[in-house]
Amino acid sequence: MSLDKDQVRRIATLARLDLQPEEHGELVDKLSRIVDFVDRLSAADTSGVVPMAHPLDAAQRLRPDAVTETNDRDRYQENAPSVTDGLYLVPKVIE
Repeated sequence: MSLDKDQVRRIATLARLDLQPEEHGELVDKLSRIVDFVDRLSAADTSGVVPMAHPLDAAQRLRPDAVTETNDRDRYQENAPSVTDGLYLVPKVIE
């Protein structure tokens, strides 16, 4: 599928690109080659290929899921002007 100048102009408008008239011919050629390449990739038989999340067979090194900090909520809330049941109370700003 090759593109024409009107299609490239429309794509440039949608992409908010300010193209000069002399750039249209070169872009028509480049974008047409890209679209042709994608068409060729789409034609490849991938029925026996298993989808994968990552091309490398690598495992993620994860740290142990352990608590490393203490709960200091009560100490932090000592400075708050108004607290109830561990929640900060603020004045109502919407009527």
